[in-house]
Amino acid sequence: MSESLIVVITGAVGQIGTSLVPLVAKGLLLGPNQPVVLHLLEITPVLPALHGFVMEVEDCAYPLLRGIVCTDDPDVAFKDADIVLFVGAFPRKDGMERKDLITKNAQIFSTQGKSLDRFAKKTMKCVVAGNPANTNCLILMKNAPSIPRQNFSCLTRLDHNRAISQLALRSHKLPSDIKNPIIWGNHSGTQYADARFAVIGNQPASALLEKEWLQKEYLSIVQQRGSAILKARGNSSVMSAANAIIDHMHDWIFGTPEGVWVSMGIPTDGSYGIADELIFSYPVTCKNGSYHIVNGLDLDDFSKTKLEITKNELLEERGTAYEIVGIK
Repeated sequence: MSESLIVVITGAVGQIGTSLVPLVAKGLLLGPNQPVVLHLLEITPVLPALHGFVMEVEDCAYPLLRGIVCTDDPDVAFKDADIVLFVGAFPRKDGMERKDLITKNAQIFSTQGKSLDRFAKKTMKCVVAGNPANTNCLILMKNAPSIPRQNFSCLTRLDHNRAISQLALRSHKLPSDIKNPIIWGNHSGTQYADARFAVIGNQPASALLEKEWLQKEYLSIVQQRGSAILKARGNSSVMSAANAIIDHMHDWIFGTPEGVWVSMGIPTDGSYGIADELIFSYPVTCKNGSYHIVNGLDLDDFSKTKLEITKNELLEERGTAYEIVGIK
């Protein structure tokens, strides 16, 4: 058995948080031989519910789980953190504009970023799932300057998994037959689900599926899948989001299979003409705990237009968030 690693989950008693805890405790995140200590962060009013949830976790008797810390203090939660799963965020409520959502969350992630900078390990890896995920991650990163930029990411793996699922359903294949779709840009309705390089079995997706479907219905289904689930079940994506968070971090830590890439929201480095400082979803491969952007893919005019749209939305979000927290 290795030395225990500290995994932090924010918004821990929310539906995604409570779905994540069993997956982490069973070893699906860090492997079947890696002990973990959970640091569960919540807002003060729900601490009694968090303690009740922890009683249930204790009753599961997970062999890999070596301790649990419950707290409403980010400084305590992030102390010596190895992995942080930022699930908690201020939720969008009826009548709220996206700008209102950014305003609330910019303040939260500015505070958490400062705490992360002071108390987490400098080798810490994190993924932001709480929306607006890309901009929340950017604010977090800007407030934690002592931690390397490449240690920050946001979740677009859920969209990537949705893309795989839709390609499999349309082609009457298994999800395991599908590889290398791409989610570009923002985790929002402007994201670009690009199937031009996707492979179904041993054939390009474009050889098996209609171009019109790939450029219209497929894009719309992936973009709007979260809204469709919310409308159908009266609740947002929970199980699939938790699963995607595990997929995202597991591949980042342990690597992607040879010839397979995944989508991650990561700091821009100028690739594909995105020169502004943003958290932008790219196709990546992972190896030895690092991700690498898949470069050299051709962008046709349709794709360039889609990337410009999602980039501009992220720039607008960044401008709003920076003004709120005083970043120049």
